[in-house]
Amino acid sequence: MERTVFTPSLEGMQHIRSPQGEMLTKPFLEVCKLILPIIDKFGAAMALVKSDIGGNISRLEKKYESDPTRYNFLYNMVKEEFECNSAKGSTSCTNGILWLTRAMDFVVELFRNLLAKAEWTMAEACTDAYCKTLKKYHGWIASSSFTVAMKLAPDRKKFMEVIGSEGDVTADMEKFCSTFPPFLEQNHNFLARYGLDDMKA
Repeated sequence: MERTVFTPSLEGMQHIRSPQGEMLTKPFLEVCKLILPIIDKFGAAMALVKSDIGGNISRLEKKYESDPTRYNFLYNMVKEEFECNSAKGSTSCTNGILWLTRAMDFVVELFRNLLAKAEWTMAEACTDAYCKTLKKYHGWIASSSFTVAMKLAPDRKKFMEVIGSEGDVTADMEKFCSTFPPFLEQNHNFLARYGLDDMKA
């Protein structure tokens, strides 16, 4: 099997959950991190998304590294902050998990559009994905910045050529779009139980 840009993240997904089905912090963050080189290929259009994802990963990694045993499970961070009434703070790890999950929802939706809508330009694929995922949580400023950034989206054909130089990238993109969302769903469901899934920017 020839490797593609998606291979590392697909391999990493096998280790995200504990045998009991709990979300493990380090493997989850690693998989999100492995998506960054692909997002990088979008250039300036994705600079905002990339810095947002990178920033949230760093925040959560820092917390994890402060006590790897205590924070081995991702949701321990949320439970702790919820008990201390700090979960809703803009710099909380709960907020980091929420926005990282939303950004990944956007990435998945964008890849789905690229797979399903051959006739769309990259800007159309990005804008549609944004409207379905992040837009409702963004204020006017964030929304405007995003709209401007989308105009910088690369040529679709060139982008696919760049990421598809090795292996069957379409098959792996499909695999990514079907394998990763259940983890994101698990995050949303957990946060929703605590009333933390609909926080706005």
